[in-house]
Amino acid sequence: MSDCLFCKIIENKIPAQRVYEDDSSIVIKDINPQAPIHYLAIPKKHYSSVHHVPPAEMELLSKLFHAINQVVRSESLESTGGYRLIINSGENAGQAVGHIHVHILAGRKMDWPPG
Repeated sequence: MSDCLFCKIIENKIPAQRVYEDDSSIVIKDINPQAPIHYLAIPKKHYSSVHHVPPAEMELLSKLFHAINQVVRSESLESTGGYRLIINSGENAGQAVGHIHVHILAGRKMDWPPG
């Protein structure tokens, strides 16, 4: 999608600090971190939200969580006392970019409920 921030990052039209990349996903450092460690896991294929992924494309989510697993392991996030994964869907949920992405937060105590 030509006006999507994350699509532009995926296409290297906008710089981002990548911590992981494979054929289907990237993981970048968030430029506005909400925790000492804050990454964004983004599928390379554009869908605005999880409920827009057609049944035949559900493997996209499996591959995205594989990328998350790789980052959790390589960055030793399990040893930070825990980490949180967040998927926001829609403006009222706090989704700022209309492209599926998973926030990976760690490095501080997380409150519950989150918001």
